[in-house]
Amino acid sequence: MLDKNSKIYIAGHRGLVGSAIWNNLKQRGYHQLVGRSHQELDLTDQYAVEKFFDEERPDAVVLAAAFVGGIMANSLYRADFIMQNMKMQCNVISNAYSHGVKKLLFLGSTCIYPKNAPQPMAEDALLTSPLEYTNEEYAIAKIAGLKMCESYNLQYGTNYIAVMPTNLYGPNDNFHLENSHVMPAMMRKIYLAKLIHEQAWKEIETDMNKRPINPDEKLKTLIGEGNVDGNSPRERILKALEFYGIYDNKVVLWGTGSPLREFLWSEDMADASVHVLLNVDFKDIIGIEKYSSVFYGASTKGSVDRNNSEGRGGAIPSLGEIRNCHINVGTGKELTIRALSELVAQAVGFTGTIEFDASKPDGTPRKLINVDKLHSLGWTHQVEIEEGVERLFHWYQDSLK
Repeated sequence: MLDKNSKIYIAGHRGLVGSAIWNNLKQRGYHQLVGRSHQELDLTDQYAVEKFFDEERPDAVVLAAAFVGGIMANSLYRADFIMQNMKMQCNVISNAYSHGVKKLLFLGSTCIYPKNAPQPMAEDALLTSPLEYTNEEYAIAKIAGLKMCESYNLQYGTNYIAVMPTNLYGPNDNFHLENSHVMPAMMRKIYLAKLIHEQAWKEIETDMNKRPINPDEKLKTLIGEGNVDGNSPRERILKALEFYGIYDNKVVLWGTGSPLREFLWSEDMADASVHVLLNVDFKDIIGIEKYSSVFYGASTKGSVDRNNSEGRGGAIPSLGEIRNCHINVGTGKELTIRALSELVAQAVGFTGTIEFDASKPDGTPRKLINVDKLHSLGWTHQVEIEEGVERLFHWYQDSLK
């Protein structure tokens, strides 16, 4: 059990979930929190990560850092999505073990599940059929991460837990048009289309200065080199925004609008994560009757002889096959992308047209998760989607001030 004096390292503490976990822990009285920005610590750098663990010696680790993005980013940067995430995970998890970390929480994603998995998707659906092609590399990296946690637990008796959140949204979300997830991208597009219609150039300039566009090669052929920000000529701004489907009182979104998605408020995700970190052990997930006392609790380097089968779960036949030990985190509720766009338009006050480009990919047709395991471990969500969309738009407006 972690006490209030435990040193907890949160990798990705400035991100959507990491920042919410940081605040949740502080509110609970945990003040020995450690964070490093990407500039301060590159988690893909093996030697830098080892040096950090040598110096800080955390009692617990929350691995919330990841290289993330939506359908467009996943399609364009396939190699980056698998390599960057694998490097980060390998470096953090291996150093957590070698430095005797008592508890590790790994954050994945429900994109780990097959494209055509039975709905709602339970943890046992993992690796039962092919993945969605558009985010296959990211999914494989996250599957590897949860398997690392599971395998370290079974071989070395560590206490590493993997949680798989559904689509997240909330404070500190990424609203950049090139690589953001569906809801923040949709919200910013609708907001900018409204501003264009109102000829609210001061607000457009403020928005573009806050989150300028760094053109990819395709956009560069239309508008030339250089970032697009609030100081760019208006014609150049409008051309760039049109590239992303943003027009005067009209927005064009990718796909048909028919896919069903589940969304979880990031502060709810943080609360679930902290609940698991503080109250749930690996033995609770797999059933204590299967878990020998010799095996459990051997969490420091050298406490289990790597060449000796005694105390190694993977070498005890009586335990049988132990797999799918991760925990789904979500609401168990869903809505279509089209219905989401209507909620966002309502929150923004947009009365224009929302069109869907069916020539662009939809992604997975449905992604609802089964949250029975999470509920059995004592946690349920609080924020419903209607309230959450309103909250997110208020946060976005505040971020522009």
